[in-house]
Amino acid sequence: MSSSQPAVATPERIVIATRESRLALWQAEHVKARLEALYPACEVVLLGMTTRGDQILDRPLAKVGGKGLFVKELETALLDRRADIAVHSMKDVPMEMGEEFALVTISEREVPLDAFVSNKYDSLDDMPPGAVVGTSSLRRESQLHANYPMLAVTSLRGNLDTRLRKLDEGQYDAIILAAAGLTRLGLSERIRGVLPSEVSLPAAGQGALGIEALSDRPEVAAWMAPLNDTDTSACVRAERAVARALAGSCEVPLGAYAEADNGNLWLRGFVARPDGSEIVRAERRGPLAEAESLGKALADELRAGGAAEILASL
Repeated sequence: MSSSQPAVATPERIVIATRESRLALWQAEHVKARLEALYPACEVVLLGMTTRGDQILDRPLAKVGGKGLFVKELETALLDRRADIAVHSMKDVPMEMGEEFALVTISEREVPLDAFVSNKYDSLDDMPPGAVVGTSSLRRESQLHANYPMLAVTSLRGNLDTRLRKLDEGQYDAIILAAAGLTRLGLSERIRGVLPSEVSLPAAGQGALGIEALSDRPEVAAWMAPLNDTDTSACVRAERAVARALAGSCEVPLGAYAEADNGNLWLRGFVARPDGSEIVRAERRGPLAEAESLGKALADELRAGGAAEILASL
C-alpha cells in the first residue's frame, strides 16, 4: 500500500442496524459472522429496529411509499452514529440514495430467481383457471397476467412467515416469493419450483445483500471491502441503473436482471402494464467494468421501445 493511502486501523467495534424480521436478522447475523471471521478481536453488535414497512401490513407497498419504508429508520441510526453499517436486501434499497449514504459493499448473490410455493400444485402450469396466486409485487403480477391470464392474482403482504401462514390457511392456492429468502431461512423444501427468468424476470438486486454506511466514513468502507463480490456488485449496479433511469420503484412493474460471465455482463430488462397487456423487453451485453452505462443504455432502449408511454400512463 502506498504512503498516500494510510492503512486503516482494524475495527474494535462494529454496530449493524437491521430490521427485526427473521430474514433481516439472518442477513445481519450472516454479515456479523463474516466480519468476526475477518476481525477476530472486533466486537460486532446488532441493533434491531422496526421500520414503517414492517408496521404497515394492510396495504400494498406501492400505495404507502414504496420500499424506502424498510430503510429509513436504519439510515437514521447511521446518521445518529448509533450504527456503523446497515444490512439490506438489495431489492429493498431505493434506487436514489441521499448523498450522505453510500453502498459500500454488495456481497455474493444467492439464487436471484422467484420461487413457486404451493401446497396443492406442482407448478403454475398445473393450476386451473381462476386459481388464486398471491404476490406483493407489481413486477411479478404483470408477468403472471401476461403468461397465465387465466389465473387470479391478488395482493400478499407481510414477512416471509406471515406469507407462508396465509398460504397454509388456504387464503391462496399458490404464492410467489424470492427463492433467496426461503433458502436463507432453511425453507427451501417449500419451493415447488424456481421460475425461470423467461417467465419471471427478477427485480433489480434480488438475492443480493448490500451494506450501507455514511459517505464520510471511508474507514467503514475499507473494513467492508473484503466482503464485496465483484461479479455480483457489477450485476446489481447494472440492474439498479436500469431501474433508476426508469424511475423504478414499487409503483412500476419493472424487472432488471444481469448475469456475469468471464468479465462480461448479459443484462435484460422489461417494463409492463400492471395487467400484463403490454410488456416492453430489451437486452444488452457489455464489459463488467461498464455496468452502470450498460444499465442506462438498456433503459434508453426500453423507453424508445414503448416503455415511456407505459410509464407515463401509470
